[in-house]
Amino acid sequence: MQSIRPKQSLGQNFLRDENIARKIVGSLTLAPDDVLLEIGPGEGALTKYLVHHVRDLIVVDIDERVVAALKEMFPKDEVEILHRDFLDVDFAGILAGRQAKRLRIIGNIPYNITSHILFHILDNRSWIADATLMMQKEVARRLVAAPKTKDYGILAVFSQLFADVEVLFDVSPQCFSPVPKVTSSVVRLRILERPRFAMGDEHFFRTMIRSIFGKRRKTLRNSLGYFVDPVPPLPLQFDLSKRPEELSIEELVQLGNALHALSGTRLSP
Repeated sequence: MQSIRPKQSLGQNFLRDENIARKIVGSLTLAPDDVLLEIGPGEGALTKYLVHHVRDLIVVDIDERVVAALKEMFPKDEVEILHRDFLDVDFAGILAGRQAKRLRIIGNIPYNITSHILFHILDNRSWIADATLMMQKEVARRLVAAPKTKDYGILAVFSQLFADVEVLFDVSPQCFSPVPKVTSSVVRLRILERPRFAMGDEHFFRTMIRSIFGKRRKTLRNSLGYFVDPVPPLPLQFDLSKRPEELSIEELVQLGNALHALSGTRLSP
């Protein structure tokens, strides 16, 4: 495969370290019947190892240069190559006609759209078994952050509510071309069969979390005012003098359920 010049506009940093590529693939414990979807294969650093472990490998890339190069590198019966944005992928469509009920995902994802990719995976979690992703170390730490820390926020709440999250290992900038200015981490999200805590209304909860963490310097008493108007009287168990990051995920779910259950509660415009 000929070398492809990375495009900054696509956030491309191609993995060039063979040891790291093998380490990532080795961490997956793949079975031949797994349906594996790779995001942003680039120059095929992971693809060339993955193809030997599963019979059903799909790769997705928005860059037509990558797609053309991969088609030369891999026969059609070895790899299904999709030329599209991962955020437009129809997971149900991919699984249609296949025996597997859920996909496994792997990818060295662009730093500039990491959050979008994570939320796309979590939004479509019913079709996904797990996702092993290379991302900026700083973002990886946010996924596993605990309450009362500066990294605890929207990413931590949603990731830990819907998945078991583990940071597997860090990867030096020198393993990529071009060399990024930051260290990367490989993270695995094992999607739970059901949310860790039961929500009365998922959309309501998601909207509440985005609203209150968007005003995380404010107390809950103030930040909730941007979400519901007026803020209804809540049971004494809820201390509205706290800030959002002081509450555990379970406490946040309980707060959302209480707000949703109260009659007359309406979302702020």
